[in-house]
Amino acid sequence: MSAEPSPFPPGGRPLTVGAIALVLMLCLTWGFNQIAIKLVLREIPPYTQAALRSAGGLLMILSIAWFRGVKLFERDGTLKAGLFIGTIFGVEFLVIFHGLELTTASRAVVFLYTMPFFVAFGAYQLLGERLSAMQWGGLAVSFAGVAVAIGVPQPNVTASVLFGDLLMIIGAAMWAATTLIVKRTRLIYVTPEKALGYQVGLSIPILSIGALVAGERIPAVPSALSMSLLSFQAFWVVGLTFLLWFSLIKTHSASKLAAFTFITPLFGVVGGYLILGDQLTPVFGLAALLVIAGLVLVNRPARSAATNALLNVTKT
Repeated sequence: MSAEPSPFPPGGRPLTVGAIALVLMLCLTWGFNQIAIKLVLREIPPYTQAALRSAGGLLMILSIAWFRGVKLFERDGTLKAGLFIGTIFGVEFLVIFHGLELTTASRAVVFLYTMPFFVAFGAYQLLGERLSAMQWGGLAVSFAGVAVAIGVPQPNVTASVLFGDLLMIIGAAMWAATTLIVKRTRLIYVTPEKALGYQVGLSIPILSIGALVAGERIPAVPSALSMSLLSFQAFWVVGLTFLLWFSLIKTHSASKLAAFTFITPLFGVVGGYLILGDQLTPVFGLAALLVIAGLVLVNRPARSAATNALLNVTKT
């Protein structure tokens, strides 16, 4: 997979007000998504749930592609990269869904959204995106938050929960990898439907095999709530918000865009506490604040771009 020259400026286009508003909407959705998965886990086991939501998401992607007249099966030199990114995507969700079995939704969303840390570091190494001293300091603060959450003993945190936390961090690194692969390969040229289609389509057999190996069974007909939340995951989260995300990363700075997801852990922690009754200790509260504060620092230049764009709009 050789790198191709990007059709956009190095590092991507500056973040606009519209792009920032869209990312914030995605953050709200993704913050609740971990809670939805945990609720459905009560009736549908993890890998089966993940495979079903990928199947529903693929149906949505194919429908959108048909409606927009997007040709998904033309030869364009992206098959190798597509298979690679699809495999990572499938394994990523094996890891994430197993992690969600072991840890709480609040902890899961904080650790999963260390993704910007991996994107920023990878963008520096692979895409030539330069980070300021403040941004590197922000990454260090976020890393310290993760270290506090994992390393400091807490009464409600067992070895099993810590293993679940670790799986979420691995999932975050794999999510970052898919973002960077899109930016570094010919996938940057294809439509979001095709880039995401590779991933969601290949994840279905990977997750299905995982369900078979784990011997998963659905013991009873799922409730209306579980089916509604599964539909939310499949059609809205996978089928639409992932498409919107890939549309954004094709044209904007990978590290600055990813850093805007700092708000997602806040939504997830508050939602986990209010909806699932997740226990929040002072130590974990400090860790979550460190992670979020660090990602805010990473995002400082992106916020300046947003402010400038807003000023330009008000002047016209």
